Amino acid sequence: RKIKVEKAAELMCVFPFVVKAFEMEIIPAERIVAQIGGTLILTCNTTGCASPSFSWRTQMDSPLGGKVSNHRTYSTLTMNPVGIVNSHSYLCTVICERGKKEKSVKVELYSFPSDPIIEISPSLVAGEPAPVICRIPDVYPSHHLEVLLKKDEHLLHEKDFLYDDSTNTETKIVTYTFHPVAEDAGKEITCVARLPIADMDFEPKERTSSQKLNVNFGPQNTVITASPGNSPMEGDSLNLTCVTQSNPPAQIVWSKYLAEESIQHLIKNNVLFIPRVHFNDSGRYICEVINLVTNKTEEATVDIIIQGAPVITKLTIEPSTTVQEGENVSIECSAESNPPPKIILRRKSDNADIGTSSARSILLPSVMFQNGGDYECVAENKYGNSKSEITLNVKYGPKNTIITVFPAALKEGETVTMKCTSSGNPAPVISWKKKKATGETEKISKNATITIQNLKNQDLGLYECEAYNQFGKEEKAVELYVQGLLEPDQMIPLIIAFSSVAAVAVPAVAILIYVSRQAKINGSYSLVKALRLKV
Repeated sequence: RKIKVEKAAELMCVFPFVVKAFEMEIIPAERIVAQIGGTLILTCNTTGCASPSFSWRTQMDSPLGGKVSNHRTYSTLTMNPVGIVNSHSYLCTVICERGKKEKSVKVELYSFPSDPIIEISPSLVAGEPAPVICRIPDVYPSHHLEVLLKKDEHLLHEKDFLYDDSTNTETKIVTYTFHPVAEDAGKEITCVARLPIADMDFEPKERTSSQKLNVNFGPQNTVITASPGNSPMEGDSLNLTCVTQSNPPAQIVWSKYLAEESIQHLIKNNVLFIPRVHFNDSGRYICEVINLVTNKTEEATVDIIIQGAPVITKLTIEPSTTVQEGENVSIECSAESNPPPKIILRRKSDNADIGTSSARSILLPSVMFQNGGDYECVAENKYGNSKSEITLNVKYGPKNTIITVFPAALKEGETVTMKCTSSGNPAPVISWKKKKATGETEKISKNATITIQNLKNQDLGLYECEAYNQFGKEEKAVELYVQGLLEPDQMIPLIIAFSSVAAVAVPAVAILIYVSRQAKINGSYSLVKALRLKV
């Protein structure tokens, strides 16, 4: 092993190795000018060191304001985006087995990212004051900023910000008011912004923006043309065009006169197009022309009359299409057309004309259920006619409640059928009750018809039928009882049925007693026949 080392030493003397010195550099070097909002990458590079260790800091030990990325022989500090916090001298330190080295670089910032923005009315009026605003966005450092306002080559205004102490980017504003003349039409207002900073190399250091001037007049000589004319037929298209002279082009607003001198605003356009006109499109149309710059207004009007067959515009029942019997009801039908229509209002079931007029209301005082049904309105003129229908629904309580018993007279043990019918809207609900010997009543059925099989003595008595809906009720009664015959040893039970309103129950019993006295010994007895004989 000793021989090998000596041999290697001999070879080194013959072929000496070139060992690189330990060096470092920062790229870019020395003074750096960076724009705020952009991206800046500082690279710390080494040579002559196999395994360097890197570190970054600012001379004032402020935050780096960037991201460090270490590689084998170099390290980067990336600032994206560049901000005010990056206005420092940055120090890169490299430690190697052969020693330690440091270098620094100064980062200087500026911001001058875009051209000035000019704000001026696009339409000026000769002789009236015109403010001009020039905005220079996101400037830094602003104390170097110089701004010029020119009309063509004529200098209007100059301003600097020498004493501005802003510490961040700011939008600077220069305002100036001048009085344009008619000859200024077509000339340009120019805003020139300069940021001359000594010893800072960046471009551009001057930015400009321009805007042409426009001098305005009008509106004047405003007229309206109607196509196909002022009296189109109902259903045709109508084109109204408003023409005026104005600079700049005037704002046009269409409107229409309504009743009571009110105005309906339509559209903001020089052409008012109605694809299918209706009678309610008749009226006076107004074209109002407004020059927002000269602040002048002019109007033109045209009268439009739509002709054609009638159109029913209203067919109503008040207070509602569904009412309660006894309410006051008004039926109204109206139509429009040119020429004015003849209107006929009638109920369809009897074709009776309720009224004829141009537009009126027909009153049905204390309406009855017989007034319900479909009503028809017919409007006609020389161009044709139109029809419309509406239904009146009259609600009322039960009426005409009737009890029928079949057969009228039956023997004990036979079948009795009792049926209760009643009219009403909505249809009445029918229920049956039977009066007990104690005087109390017992509900026995909710059907309109009840059938008693094998009639017995306990089935006799007073039966009540009640017809009910939400608007009232009506009751009727029938009594089933056994009438004894003239000879007790030949008595045959006989069932008599009699129907009456509860209010006349006493007279009915008196009639029934009289009828019973007319009964014969053999066979059944007809109540109807007996009553006819009595009369």
